Amino acid sequence: MTSIKLLLLKGAKFMKTSKLKKIFSLILAMTLSTTLFIGCSGNEKSKTDGNTITNEVKQEIVYNLGADPQTIDPLLNTAIDGSNVIVNAFECLMVLNENNEAVPGAAESYEVSDDGLVYTFKLRKDGKWSDGEPVTANDFYYAWMRGLNKETAAEYCYQFFYIKNGEKYYNGEATADEVGLKVLDDYTLEITLEAPTAYYTQLLAHQTYSPVREDIVTANPDTWATSPDTYIGNGPFKLVQWDMKDQLVFEKNENYWDKDSVKLESLTFKLVTDDTTAYSELKAGNFDMVNSVPTNEIEPGIEEGLVHVNPKLGNYYFAINVGKQDTLSEDVKEVLNNKLVRQALNLAIDRQEIIDNVGKAEQIPAYSFVPQGITDENGNDFASKEYYDPSDMEGNIAKAKELLKEAGYENGNGIPTIELMYNSEGAHKDICQIIQQNWEEIGVNVELTNQEWAVFLNTRQQGDYQIARHGWIGDYIDPMTFLDLWVTGGGNNDCGFSNARYDELIAAAKVETDSAKRLEMLREAEDILMDEMPILPIYYYTTVTAANENVKGVRISTLGKISFKYAYKE
Repeated sequence: MTSIKLLLLKGAKFMKTSKLKKIFSLILAMTLSTTLFIGCSGNEKSKTDGNTITNEVKQEIVYNLGADPQTIDPLLNTAIDGSNVIVNAFECLMVLNENNEAVPGAAESYEVSDDGLVYTFKLRKDGKWSDGEPVTANDFYYAWMRGLNKETAAEYCYQFFYIKNGEKYYNGEATADEVGLKVLDDYTLEITLEAPTAYYTQLLAHQTYSPVREDIVTANPDTWATSPDTYIGNGPFKLVQWDMKDQLVFEKNENYWDKDSVKLESLTFKLVTDDTTAYSELKAGNFDMVNSVPTNEIEPGIEEGLVHVNPKLGNYYFAINVGKQDTLSEDVKEVLNNKLVRQALNLAIDRQEIIDNVGKAEQIPAYSFVPQGITDENGNDFASKEYYDPSDMEGNIAKAKELLKEAGYENGNGIPTIELMYNSEGAHKDICQIIQQNWEEIGVNVELTNQEWAVFLNTRQQGDYQIARHGWIGDYIDPMTFLDLWVTGGGNNDCGFSNARYDELIAAAKVETDSAKRLEMLREAEDILMDEMPILPIYYYTTVTAANENVKGVRISTLGKISFKYAYKE
């Protein structure tokens, strides 16, 4: 595959060329789900003829995932690493094709009522679980109602609130029979929505909407997703081995309805957290593909065709604890609760320095929270408003100092040392060190702390932090997937942000059928978010991977999901 590269924004040229970059980024984001890779197969000979592969190469891929996922329960997972395991082990009613379009997966077909409220799905009668049991409509019903059970404590529970009376049931205000989810027969599922939702089929392709087996989960509620014996999926691969901090080993699921499309006999997710070590294993031929690349290896790796940069609909940012403050001291609370301080901290960050010296993966400095690549029916990018100029650092520093003075902290006087937390894996430390230096320029002292990934996730979710590294990849292609994060009490609202007008706008936009009015509401919501600044956007993500050139057919969506269903080796 010819490597597709995003335009790299440089210094003061950023604003002058931003429109062109938006167009280019948009074309990539909306049309590409990348398929890997070109390359040599050493002394092995291979021949491909359509879907038939004849060669002497073992159809096995070893992919480095990084850290142990916190969970691979489709309902409880919130991280991209877990998602990339789940997408290969489970299949939703809908899946995203190579063009990021939602198409039937576990469903054979579906119909939508004229008013856009009722979806009727017909499941494939040859759909089976990895243990050979049939996949039925009740498997979806059980999984989704599990998500609507408050005791499950699913952070993604709000994704089921699109279903009629889903939120009321979650809050104990409606019965199960009143929820708009009906099993009509073993292979027919009817979904009634609260309001027409244009992106609902895309949402149905998200891992949260995966089916799970009631008999398996109820018998092993806390451990079913940790053992090959009970991790029963309906996707192209089945888990056969899990060695903590080492690897997850999957084999082809021979009971999968579309098994003839699956060429790999085995898929191993390695769990090497150090990207330098993982990259060395790749170059040594022990790994076939890795999920990240050391910063100093990205540019030479691109040149030699080993490293690939793909567009991703996501934002790398820092979360400020503005509402989960039980563990914070009073002086820290006072500072973090002052939006002028938060605005100053945002302006003082040199995003281009971070990209040039750490990222080095063609990221784009973030001037809003919703990233580029989401368009309306007229082709206009939602991310058209630039809330600040990331390239004007001289002006930004001056403005940041003015804001601190206005807040009563001239030159940073009176601001206690701020704790900036990050997870140990990857290059987050390097990014935090740059931010530390940036904030020192305006008189704000910073202490860096770090935690291992799974611990870090829990710490951030519980609100036991001041400012923490964060990131969000879209679940579907619509601004809502970024903006509904910040409603009061939202499961993924790690900031604890709360604004009544913001909540009102998001709720109204979810039921608004007029597209123009709906986008107007969402833009007003983002205006509030970027004024209150509970988050500090840094850059719009790209997906950086490296793979040996005999690896083919791997699909990387703009939502960051990596599917090995069609992968093979030459």
